[in-house]
Amino acid sequence: MRAATLPETTSGPTGHPATAGTSAFTRHPGRWIDGWDPENAAQWDHGGGARIARRNLAISVFAEFLGFGVFALWAIVVPQLKSYGYVGSAALSETQQFWLLSIPTLVGASLRIPYTLAVPRFGGRNWTVVSALLLLIPTTGLALAVAHRASFGILLVMAALAGFGGGNFASSMTNISFFYRHAEKGKALGFNAAGGNLGTAAVQFSIPFVVTIGAAGAGGTGAPNLPLAGWILVPLILLAAALAFVRMDNLTVASPEAARRRRGAEVTVGSDEGAGNDRTSFAMAARARHTWILSFLYVGSFGSFIGFAGVFPKIMSDAFPAHGLKLAFLGALVGSLTRPLGGIVADRVGGWKVTVVSFLAMALGAYGAITALQAKNFALFLATFLLLFVFTGVGNGSIYRMIPAVFNASATDHSPTGQAVTKRVAAGAIGVVGAIGAFGGFVIPQGFAQSKTHTISPAHPTGTIVPALAVIIGIYLVMAAVTWFAYGRKGSSLKGARI
Repeated sequence: MRAATLPETTSGPTGHPATAGTSAFTRHPGRWIDGWDPENAAQWDHGGGARIARRNLAISVFAEFLGFGVFALWAIVVPQLKSYGYVGSAALSETQQFWLLSIPTLVGASLRIPYTLAVPRFGGRNWTVVSALLLLIPTTGLALAVAHRASFGILLVMAALAGFGGGNFASSMTNISFFYRHAEKGKALGFNAAGGNLGTAAVQFSIPFVVTIGAAGAGGTGAPNLPLAGWILVPLILLAAALAFVRMDNLTVASPEAARRRRGAEVTVGSDEGAGNDRTSFAMAARARHTWILSFLYVGSFGSFIGFAGVFPKIMSDAFPAHGLKLAFLGALVGSLTRPLGGIVADRVGGWKVTVVSFLAMALGAYGAITALQAKNFALFLATFLLLFVFTGVGNGSIYRMIPAVFNASATDHSPTGQAVTKRVAAGAIGVVGAIGAFGGFVIPQGFAQSKTHTISPAHPTGTIVPALAVIIGIYLVMAAVTWFAYGRKGSSLKGARI
């Protein structure tokens, strides 16, 4: 039975009235909250709203952190398969290795829209529990497949299942976007994404040590204990699912479909669950021109982050074998840490400006990497690739901040109902942009594979990625121009807005 809404009060985290004279939010069984309104200052500052948002953000970050860790496992496993025993007839070709590196991204990108829709259908807290538990499949699958030295086909299936970790990002970002007020949304989304992205760096830093320390479990041969890379994450995944179940919340404003099923009643458009059917709002976002412009830009920033993070350990160990995998984690680390910076700076000076600077800096980084590879200069290679990673993070933060800003600025209906619709369409756009942008992470490894295949020569017995990097530079320059044209030039329809 539905709990009574307290008039003229805000029901705090314990269900007790908070500050008088404010609109109400109330709790219901299953950790559901009705009447959530972060723009209500009294509810946010004195009614427990900010505390609830921070708690949900913290657990969301932990679950997403593990999702990205699972997503990145193969990036650190693939370069070590040869040492584990994939030699001779079991050896994997360059093309097969790049498929293992890219297939998690392809699957993860494909799951982002379904994962986004899962939040309104099941509730943000409920879906966080489910999506965390799904990570048990790719982790145990990797451990068992590698332990039995499975064929490439089996390895490819297990790598594809790691895409579950990539889907987590979209549902997490969509869910958290409803917890925060507009003025803090860019920072909150930036921290949510950065905390998750750090899972990639954490895996790339820790797994080489874990599998080396556990080498005795690989039969005492001195080979890395690669199955341990999967097993080590299982207890952490179970912890994340338990925390989400016990401490996270579902918002009816974010999950109207689940709210209708729970309450056995219709939700009125314009109420806290307003904006009607989420599929309709999602379709509206897909039909909006700005959704696709922002998706194109996000291919360049986020697609570059996950694409380069996935291949960085391999291309570093291929080009500079003496340095191995020791420093490969640095790319994902700096790209993750700078993502909140992109959102924070974008909040102050405008997202389009930060995005243009990011693409230009990324082009400079890619050019420096070409120079370093040709000169066989490891220090320059590392420095310029880290520059590239830094600005993938900055660009990710600025573009995600631009999404709600663009839809707010382009809205024509400023009534409460219209604002609710705009908020939900912007949330749908987050799902579309995240999904399309992630496909860039599949294209980069495949582009490197093609580049290496077609450049084999006496000077480069296994080929080179230089031609692929040259193409990427051109794409970054085009993306910088598109950003300026759509949002920065004087004739732009949104030029007067703070985008």
